[in-house]
Amino acid sequence: MSEPQTPETHEFQAEVRQLLDLMIHSLYSNREIFLRELVSNAADAADRLRFEALQDPALFEDDPEPVVRLSMDENARTITISDNGIGMNRTDVIDNLGTIARSGTRRFLDALTGDQKQDAQLIGQFGVGFYSAFIVADEVSVHTRRAGEPAENGVLWRSDGKGAFTLEDSPRERRGTEVTLHLADGQDEFLDRSRLRQIVRRYSDHIALPIELADGEGEWETVNQASALWMRPKAEITDEEYRKFYQQLSFDTEPPLEWMHNKVEGNQSYTSLLFIPAQRPFDLFEPESGHGLRLYVRRVFIMEDREHRLLPRYLRFVRGVVDSDDLPLNVSRELLQHNRLIDRIRGASVKRVLDALERMARDDADRYARFWDAFGTVLKEGPVEDPGNAQKVAGLLRFHSTHNDGGATVSLEDYVRRMRQGQKSIYYLTGESLAAVRNSPHLEVFRKRDVEVLLLAEPVDEWLVAHLNDFDGRPLQAVAKGQLELDELGDSDTPDGGEKPEASDSVKALISRISEALGDRVSEVRASARLTESPACIVVGEHEFGMNMQRMLKAAGHELPQQQPVLEINPDHPIIQRLAEDEQAPIDEWSALLLEQSVLMDGGRLEDPAGFVRRMNRLLD
Repeated sequence: MSEPQTPETHEFQAEVRQLLDLMIHSLYSNREIFLRELVSNAADAADRLRFEALQDPALFEDDPEPVVRLSMDENARTITISDNGIGMNRTDVIDNLGTIARSGTRRFLDALTGDQKQDAQLIGQFGVGFYSAFIVADEVSVHTRRAGEPAENGVLWRSDGKGAFTLEDSPRERRGTEVTLHLADGQDEFLDRSRLRQIVRRYSDHIALPIELADGEGEWETVNQASALWMRPKAEITDEEYRKFYQQLSFDTEPPLEWMHNKVEGNQSYTSLLFIPAQRPFDLFEPESGHGLRLYVRRVFIMEDREHRLLPRYLRFVRGVVDSDDLPLNVSRELLQHNRLIDRIRGASVKRVLDALERMARDDADRYARFWDAFGTVLKEGPVEDPGNAQKVAGLLRFHSTHNDGGATVSLEDYVRRMRQGQKSIYYLTGESLAAVRNSPHLEVFRKRDVEVLLLAEPVDEWLVAHLNDFDGRPLQAVAKGQLELDELGDSDTPDGGEKPEASDSVKALISRISEALGDRVSEVRASARLTESPACIVVGEHEFGMNMQRMLKAAGHELPQQQPVLEINPDHPIIQRLAEDEQAPIDEWSALLLEQSVLMDGGRLEDPAGFVRRMNRLLD
């Protein structure tokens, strides 16, 4: 009978004490990651066995079905992760567990060629995932035997992660690896079976081998689905399966409006399954909503793309998964490295979503109207965030318009198709509410001449038109900015399109008196070409912020350069004509009243509402 071997003590390589300290305290921000990494390593071991057994079926021994098992011992405060994969011999253990960032999986991948490399479902690329165990454990042991070797070749590895490990022979009947974690103080949450089940379902639900959890009574419960729907051929997936998967993914009670399932193959391959929801989540506009695509690497969940690197923020309503064969990650797998593949996935995903929305808008107006009601406000952020796709996004936008006062929205394409002969611009008006813009005096001449105007009443519209300068070669023009020139469009009263008559001398004199009375409250007083019913309105310069934008910026605390509006008066209005004829009229009172009325009609707020009421009462009396 041989003497029991004394455990050998080995020092970790590469200043491992400092590296472990850095990794444990800085590399991983989420403690539960340890279980994902150890389960991923176990899945790798099963895949390596499958490949090697193609050449030597005897490696399966009498246990051909791969499985990963999790168990816990509350009294001993341990968690054990075991597999029946390829296992390790003594040399493998020293090489793979004694050196940071030296991965047997990496070397195994490098050895594969051709189709084998495309098919290998291997995850642990960096050689440090195993050491994440020390995030929650103050001691870790590994009992392992390589497939095809005798039981007495089993090896037991132990370490407290502080710079050294021990190694001894330890017979093991079952091939594969068993990792036991002795939990550190404060880590008792991981002795809860429901907690372990939750972690497995979150990170490893789609690994293609069963992950079993011990129930404490000798029975094993499979806790993962063990299949990734997005990896199956589209022809084999039913619509009902897509809908069910979406609802599991998003917890949405409604089925999706549309989905896009694509597999890209080549030097760098990936699969994406994207869904367009039917209803808006409650936190869509929350800055930290956490919405984003779910990123997988070979079916192992890596992260929620909360930083919107795979899809821009204006498409944050899209749900789905992206699964890459070889997406570069940093060693903690928690952050994406910026690289060309990310850009390619992002560009292709944006195109797929926008193309799907174009088809929906073209082929199913009712379904697109449902989408627009839920997510139109978010989509309007597109031209601001994604200038390269501004025109494509603009074609998907819908607006209220003077063409249809009943409430139906129109597209920019619809607008362009209805433009009057000689019309060069797409006209729009922004304001605080749809009622305010629909009843604005700025629309009077446009209605008289039957020229359509888009009515923009959402806060995001101000930012949209600041970045969307044109559509289909036609410039967008605000009707409440600058001088208005509509003569080339003709007029129902002047079918020859002749110029509007100049203001009379008495009106010109009145303009001068009003300008003097208002002083620096306005930048200019002038006769209006846009009013037909109201006595006055305010406008801003062509390149200045609109009045609604000014109010929004001031409410947000921004300091704005001093800019006063222009007061335009309607020379044909009875009030203006009477004032022009009556040199004894209290022009100071009337000038202030005209300006204050114009501010109110524009959706603004008066600095002195009580003064406005008293002034109006005096003039009425």
